[in-house]
This record gives sequence, structure tokens and C-alpha cells, in this order.
Amino acid sequence: MGLLTVGIAAVATGTVSVALAPVVLGVAGFTAAGITAGSYAAGMMSTAAVANGGAVAAGGSVAVLQAAGAAGIASSAMAAIGAGGAAAGAGAAGLAAVLI
Repeated sequence: MGLLTVGIAAVATGTVSVALAPVVLGVAGFTAAGITAGSYAAGMMSTAAVANGGAVAAGGSVAVLQAAGAAGIASSAMAAIGAGGAAAGAGAAGLAAVLI
């Protein structure tokens, strides 16, 4: 496995990460209509509310994820998601090159 393969893996996983991020938010229950009852998001919201005395903290992970699910993910966040996906893909390809 050469450097080109690692680069291709990085670009591919970065692209897939950006494409799937909104889908994953919706599947988890963070939607434009609000948090879906019985979803993973609802469980997160319940846990956060119990931990904060009955309210979900502004700026907390549940609030940020719900804002992203409702309004879409900001371009700066998409860039970070893409970079994280690319780094993970490059790391996985590099590791595979060492192990294979």
C-alpha cells in the first residue's frame, strides 16, 4: 500500500463523512421537527435534563446536535467533519499497510 492509496482512502472517508453526517443526525433522532420520541436523541435529552435539574443546557451536546439537525450543519463544522473523516481514513489505510 503506497502513499497514493492512503491519500485515496483519506479523500474517500472525508467525503463519506460529510455526506453521511446529516443522515446520521436524522437517524439518531435530531430532526427539523424536533427530537424524535423514543430515539437515541430522546435518551440523550432525558439524561441531560436529569443531570441539569430538569433543563437541557444551552450550548451542551444535545442542544448543539438538535440545532444542527433542525437548521443543518454549518460549513465550518462540515469542514471539521471532513477533516476528521479524512484523518481516520488515512490512519486506517496506514495501519493496514503496516499490518498487511
